[in-house]
Amino acid sequence: MATSHAVAVTRIALPIGDPNGIGPEIAIKTAIALRHDARVHLTLFGPQEVMEATAQQLGVEEVFKSLSCVFTAAMPLGMHRPGVVCAAAGDATIAAATEAIHATQRGEFEAVVAAPHHETAVHLAGIKFSGYPSLVAAVTGQPEDSVFMMLMGGDMRIVHVTLHEGVQTALDHITQDRIERAVYAGIRALHRLGVARPHIGMFGINPHAGENGLFGQEDELISRPAAEWLRAQGLLVDGPQGADTLLSAREHDLYIAMFHDQGHIPIKLLYPHRASALSIGADVVLSSVGHGSAMDIAGQGIANPEAMIRTVSLLAGIPLESHV
Repeated sequence: MATSHAVAVTRIALPIGDPNGIGPEIAIKTAIALRHDARVHLTLFGPQEVMEATAQQLGVEEVFKSLSCVFTAAMPLGMHRPGVVCAAAGDATIAAATEAIHATQRGEFEAVVAAPHHETAVHLAGIKFSGYPSLVAAVTGQPEDSVFMMLMGGDMRIVHVTLHEGVQTALDHITQDRIERAVYAGIRALHRLGVARPHIGMFGINPHAGENGLFGQEDELISRPAAEWLRAQGLLVDGPQGADTLLSAREHDLYIAMFHDQGHIPIKLLYPHRASALSIGADVVLSSVGHGSAMDIAGQGIANPEAMIRTVSLLAGIPLESHV
């Protein structure tokens, strides 16, 4: 596979995710771990009372005072309750991330690295949301189906054609055009990461990519024509093939998954707590970590910030061994 290197990014906005999850903890731990590294400057985004309470719980109040922060709208009194899923936390999550995205659009930052959100909390707040890619699209004024998620772990990178939706709904959304746009978004992302001519493996929609129609016609009608068209444009695209077959070979710089679990399972199996999730296809670079808000351990001070440190390091061009 091609050798890659990260593009240098120095100013990164760090919204704290769901205030009642582990997001505030791992964001503050990341900012502290990297505070003396001249290659990156981090700014935390979130409610002041949440960040101060988290710093106090971690015993880092004095160090926290030296960190760069943008304080966003306060949560209602009594709603910062680690481990509790609520609408107020969902509102705060989106407010912090939105402000960070806007600041990046204005040129104040090169990228956003967002801490984990909790989808139920966001939906309780009445906000249409299917993950950070959809938020990036909404805030930047782009169609939702033009921004995709690329999960990264080690040298494995997987772009998702569909993401947080039911399987039947996702199947209805998989079109030849959408697959092609996902591939091109992935290629542009890899160009930023230093891979000039990526070798791409496309997963099938059905098992065995439909086995020539034996397991359904979707691949014959949708994914195979997409792959053929992309190859006609001069791209290095293999498939569609069964995800298990392509992944076992490990010969590709980029994989294209049709559904959420096709892409998430291999990354999380091979790189637990070390994966990054990059929203691609928009002008604003937003990445998050490959794990959730871990409500069961929120507020206990035991959350591991490794995935967030790795994500920041990736975007800032910092060798991972420097801080992880």
